[in-house]
Amino acid sequence: MAEIAFRNVTKRYGDTLAVDDATFTVNDNEFFCFFGPPLSGKTTILRLILGLETPDSGEVLIDGRVVNAVTPAARNVAMVFQNLALFPHMTARENVRFPLVERKVPEAEIEARLAEVAAKLHIVHILHKPPAQLSGGERQRVAIARALVRDPVAYLMDDPISALDARLREETRVELKRIQRELGKTLIYVTHDQEEAMSVADRMAILENGRIRQVGTPTEIYDRPASVYVARLLGAPMMNILPATGSGAGVTAADGTIHIADPAAPSQAVEIGVRPEDVKVSPWKEDAAARPAKVFEVEPLGGFTVVTLEAGRERLRALMRGQPDIRPDTLVALSCEPSRVHYFGQGGGALRP
Repeated sequence: MAEIAFRNVTKRYGDTLAVDDATFTVNDNEFFCFFGPPLSGKTTILRLILGLETPDSGEVLIDGRVVNAVTPAARNVAMVFQNLALFPHMTARENVRFPLVERKVPEAEIEARLAEVAAKLHIVHILHKPPAQLSGGERQRVAIARALVRDPVAYLMDDPISALDARLREETRVELKRIQRELGKTLIYVTHDQEEAMSVADRMAILENGRIRQVGTPTEIYDRPASVYVARLLGAPMMNILPATGSGAGVTAADGTIHIADPAAPSQAVEIGVRPEDVKVSPWKEDAAARPAKVFEVEPLGGFTVVTLEAGRERLRALMRGQPDIRPDTLVALSCEPSRVHYFGQGGGALRP
């Protein structure tokens, strides 16, 4: 069992506030992801859990026990570093075996665990090679194998598959999710790739400048972002954020090109958010109540098409299925279901109608 928690943890490096009053709980047997842009505090949180850093204030807990003063070795947490940290004088086989050899695990058990994890990560054919003879992706898989071969209370992974090509990265993240379920262990994963974060995480935390802005399942955060910052961080293309004015009949946005007929819309809303897939694009009629928008650019991507639109002084994007017959400079009408609109007030916080 490995429940990991922070209680009001703060960590500074000189004048830089790396982690700012962080409080969260990672449940036992959970695949938990920290997601945010570079320098948002993700790696520092992992180092605090591992014990390589000590918090300036607050408590780090593993299984309900405060471990601020516990050494990294005594915490029994496995880590895959972003820089991999493989031993250059050892073969891949020796690197993977190393944690078990150091713990004096019986040779037969070492070989059994090695064979199992090597097969899962497709590295059997490279075990005889030293790291210098491996590609970046192969070294990354060896580093992951070295962590998986142990039996720790939790696994920590700092952007572990960033060096892999797109196809192998997709395969590996699916495999990591499956392995985590089979092992029944807590896995904490750091990434700046939103697709990766949303595809693997049971729950995730969104970070900004060392602060945790929202915690929830990927679906919860995508469907109900807590702020404009979170809304823009998840989604490709990103959510359209448009200035809006309200009335008793609803909300008007983008210089009158979008009208949301929602009497329940919060009166204090100054911006609305609409996902590109929720923007409906239709032919504009001369007698339409709303002003027309103009098609600026069309990007056909096979199964869907991204359409960039000029709506008054604003520019937004719509995601349309297939390859619709739509051309630049065409006038179109824009609409959106009221239930799919997000409302934001002064300061960028979400408003719940």
